Amino acid sequence: MISETMAIPAGYVLRRPSRDDIPAILALIAAFDIAHTGTADGWTEEDILEGWQRLDPQRDSFLITAPDGSLAGYADAQDAGSGRLNIDGYVHPAHWGRGIGTALVRLAEARLRERVPLAPEGARVVISNGVMVNDEAAHRLLEGEGYRLVRGFWRMVIELEAEPEALVWPSGITLRTLQPGRDERAVFECVEEAFQDHWGHVPRPFEQWIARTSRSDFDPSLWLLAETERGELAGVALNARRPGCGWVNTLAVRRPWRRQGLGMALLRQAFVELWRRGERTVGLGVDAQSLTGATRLYEQAGMRVAAQYALFEKELRPGVDLSTRSLD
Repeated sequence: MISETMAIPAGYVLRRPSRDDIPAILALIAAFDIAHTGTADGWTEEDILEGWQRLDPQRDSFLITAPDGSLAGYADAQDAGSGRLNIDGYVHPAHWGRGIGTALVRLAEARLRERVPLAPEGARVVISNGVMVNDEAAHRLLEGEGYRLVRGFWRMVIELEAEPEALVWPSGITLRTLQPGRDERAVFECVEEAFQDHWGHVPRPFEQWIARTSRSDFDPSLWLLAETERGELAGVALNARRPGCGWVNTLAVRRPWRRQGLGMALLRQAFVELWRRGERTVGLGVDAQSLTGATRLYEQAGMRVAAQYALFEKELRPGVDLSTRSLD
């Protein structure tokens, strides 16, 4: 059972979030991002709500308010399945150095420890916590709590100065967009198959994945499907628009069609489509040590590293790791 009074700094108050708190949560995250990178990452109310669909905000999310009632910190604890547990937390820069981050990490970890018995029998159970590479205080906090650095991730962007040119598609491949109500299962299977080669990936249920298509800002014309002559999906680029930028949420190419220029063609077409909708900046997130060489692809496309993140892990139970760690 989580103690609601554990390690909360004097004068601060712990409570659970509601939908009315979302504007304050977004403002906190923006202030946090600006303090570390100089720019806000463009999160929206839809992003928060989509995240809450994967957890119970009344048990898995934590708000800490300051004596003046403003939001000082926010975190949530997520069970990704297969023994993978995640903490995502933020502290407002005005409240750094006061123990808010430590309180959030301990609260979220205590909640996730309750999930350990629910993991598959014999599976290794670990908590992951991502922080900014330049956030030395967060590194010290996590190391002091028994976490260790295991991986690096990047946010990469490109500033489009002119309309990008689309590339010639590999032989036998044609491009089309998502047909809602018909293609979702095939897209899901394509992504899951391709992401078996991505470090840390664990299988997801279709019902969880499909929730993104119910967002009010979902645009099926930005989901690009590369189809073979036999009607199979060789790869997909699932794109969206965020405040101030376009975003490549997922770029996936199945193994048989890799190293044929398909990934670059999909990425460049994503740039084209987002340009046509008025976006001049396009971003994405990527594993800095990608097993499939994704970072080289993005660099060749003209993208640059805009922010760097460090992933820390803490083992709660030894066992067989069910997530991807290397390619066969």
